Amino acid sequence: MLDRVNPSTAVKKAVLYRMVTAEHTCPYGLKAKDLLRRSGYEVDDRHLTTRAQTDAFKVEHGVKTTPQVFIDGARVGGYDDLRRYFGKPVADPKATTYRPVIVLFAMTALMAMGVSYAVFGTPFTVRALEWFIAFSMVVLAMLKLQNVETFATMFLNYDLLAKRWVPYSYIYPYAEGLAGVLMVAGVANWLSVPVALFIGGIGAVSVFKAVYIDKRELKCACVGGSSNVPLGFISLTENLMMIAMAVWMALASSGLMLGHQM
Repeated sequence: MLDRVNPSTAVKKAVLYRMVTAEHTCPYGLKAKDLLRRSGYEVDDRHLTTRAQTDAFKVEHGVKTTPQVFIDGARVGGYDDLRRYFGKPVADPKATTYRPVIVLFAMTALMAMGVSYAVFGTPFTVRALEWFIAFSMVVLAMLKLQNVETFATMFLNYDLLAKRWVPYSYIYPYAEGLAGVLMVAGVANWLSVPVALFIGGIGAVSVFKAVYIDKRELKCACVGGSSNVPLGFISLTENLMMIAMAVWMALASSGLMLGHQM
């Protein structure tokens, strides 16, 4: 009697064509191979080792990109198509998201608590809160400065001062970074406080007007010019944090508030 093959235990096989040359290994090919293996497939991994071979493959199968996956003799498609085949979500590069700012604020909060623990032996101090805001300002400035031209273009969509004086759109990230660094160090409050108050105040009014009065739907330039973070509450929070930090440090410097641990 012949043994019956249990379909649930049968080896699932897939054929993967991906570009692998001396100059380039397709990252989506590697991701497709990994996804297939994690999904229980035995992968027949076929390399396209030259540009000519790759172009010939595209013409033969009528496709524009590689990698290409075949399962049970039928073409599934590229990496995104493979994710859809397995019922997995596919990211939309044009979709709006708050992930960049959520990750940013989470990491700067952890950084602030880490420094507080190293200095004071506890992560929960007033100074940790100050460092959180200051670190956030520095990181936000860094993201803007990665491509200041793109940031300035987005910023001009809604900032009231930048619309009247374009150079301000280029000055803003440098001013934010400078104020943040000085606040991290706790020095030169005479400079950091007015700078933070100025840019934070104008920014808060600009965002409030654009979003809540004019009802405009815009992308926020707060985490750089290439993000899909919508302009709104998060952008307003960034500016309000700068204002709050500036007021706090101004009062602390005046001796009206005990803001630091000795």
